[in-house]
Amino acid sequence: MNHKNCTIDGRECFVYHSDKPRYLLIQTLGNHERGIFDRTAGLIAQAGGIPFVLAAFQVFDWALDLTPWHDDAINRKPEVGTMTGETLRYVTESLLPSLEAEYGKLPVILGGYSLGGLFALWSSMQTDRFSAIAAASPSVWIRDWLDYAKAHPVMTGKVYLSLGDQEERVKNRFISRVGDCVRGEYELLKAQLGSENCTLAWNPGGHFQDGDIRLAAAFSWCINALEGK
Repeated sequence: MNHKNCTIDGRECFVYHSDKPRYLLIQTLGNHERGIFDRTAGLIAQAGGIPFVLAAFQVFDWALDLTPWHDDAINRKPEVGTMTGETLRYVTESLLPSLEAEYGKLPVILGGYSLGGLFALWSSMQTDRFSAIAAASPSVWIRDWLDYAKAHPVMTGKVYLSLGDQEERVKNRFISRVGDCVRGEYELLKAQLGSENCTLAWNPGGHFQDGDIRLAAAFSWCINALEGK
């Protein structure tokens, strides 16, 4: 695979691409994820052999850029919950046009891990721009998530959810509700999309484990689902 670093409309971007790609994969990239991005791209390439572009865009502030509304349990900064719309506009109005000018109009899969997965899910409720969503260990424990999700159906065709089997077994009472929330989200998705168009995968371990493997599995499932496999 080929790779390059570039700046698109003020954000650093890391891009891996195969020859004649058939899918465009977009992921959030916090500073803590830079060390595993290469492995994520390699694992996706190994999984199916279907050519793709994987573009990761810089997240300046993990909570501010990706949290769709304020929740003190995520971050107490008052401005958190006000910038996620700007992040989505960056993806749809800056990042995608730039990538499509180079690689062509391709089905787009938006994905991320943790708050990145939450952002991907939330984004699918705002626009029909994405063909599939790869939400690995998404932070759906944010307050009122299921109420919001019930009122805002996804506008995408395929959704992958995953969670570590120890993530709901933490002492933090807010984070511990993630298991019930992801199960609830999965039930909503089955009702909206049909069980054949979504999945909930359970991984061994807690939240801070195998992020590259989990995200690669999420993207790979989406590619295969769009391929009809």
